[in-house]
Amino acid sequence: QGQLEESGGGLVQAGDSLRLSCAVSGHTFSRYGMGWFRQTPQRARELIATIARDSDNTNYANSVKGRFTISRDAAKNTLYLQMNNLKPQDTAVYTCALSLREHSSDPYEYLYWGRGTQVIVSP
Repeated sequence: QGQLEESGGGLVQAGDSLRLSCAVSGHTFSRYGMGWFRQTPQRARELIATIARDSDNTNYANSVKGRFTISRDAAKNTLYLQMNNLKPQDTAVYTCALSLREHSSDPYEYLYWGRGTQVIVSP
């Protein structure tokens, strides 16, 4: 059974940066597209960034475009999300997910999930 485990969340101030990591085990990491989602109790889960299996294609939600960067390291079986210029509205639980497609922007095509890491951005 594969596993995805996020780390790197925390409490920061507006304007700060954080880098989230997602360690993947039990899956052939380089074969699948991956993405980052976020969710709050007030908002439905949102797919905010995706990356193709070979990193040659990425997509971002408008809410994070220009501030967040998704990347992956096949040698480390790890997915990253670099978050810059954080805003209070970025406060959420961030979860990484794996798609069985080479790249997907369809949230319903993500079938394997981590447990999430909390990010809190204070004003």
